[in-house]
Amino acid sequence: MAVRDALLALLTAGPAYGFQLHNELSRRTGGRRRINVGQTYATLERLTKQSLVESAGATHDGLPLHRLTASGREAARAWLDAEGERDADAWAETVDRVLIALSLPDVDASRTIAREAVWWGAPPGDDGETDASSRPDAAGAALRALADDADADRARAMVAWLDRAAGAASSADVAFPFSAERPRRGRRPVAAGEAPAAQASA
Repeated sequence: MAVRDALLALLTAGPAYGFQLHNELSRRTGGRRRINVGQTYATLERLTKQSLVESAGATHDGLPLHRLTASGREAARAWLDAEGERDADAWAETVDRVLIALSLPDVDASRTIAREAVWWGAPPGDDGETDASSRPDAAGAALRALADDADADRARAMVAWLDRAAGAASSADVAFPFSAERPRRGRRPVAAGEAPAAQASA
């Protein structure tokens, strides 16, 4: 899962500040994804330069808020719809995408799950043919068969997991709003007229 895509998806829930998005990424992937807070801010900076994210003002205590542009919203929806190229680790990307979709109140997680189920049922590009230059010789045929079995077993396991995720989407309320908990690290901006020594730690 690219941090870029995850942050765009999270911002479909509304404006948020950097440390909030950092925490929400962990919460909404069941603790699977814990990244350095610096990576969150660096990614937001790149998304802003790419015109996918823009300023949404600031919180009452001066924390900069970010929101999606029209292009950013389109990119977020494409990722949630499982469009485009897959990461090298398709398994992890699917799990993270489904968990994030399930957690967002305004996202149709059942659509995300259905699109993933189609891909894992018949992964794109898997036509059963092998290029002549990469066909195994007799000695390697057993290894190729075992490798194919491993891929097939993984796909079946994912389809079974997606079925359970679909059950959670239809029978349980697993979506939730952003946490209102304030950041505990760093310093809050100094308010107008406030002496720096009186600045509170976040």
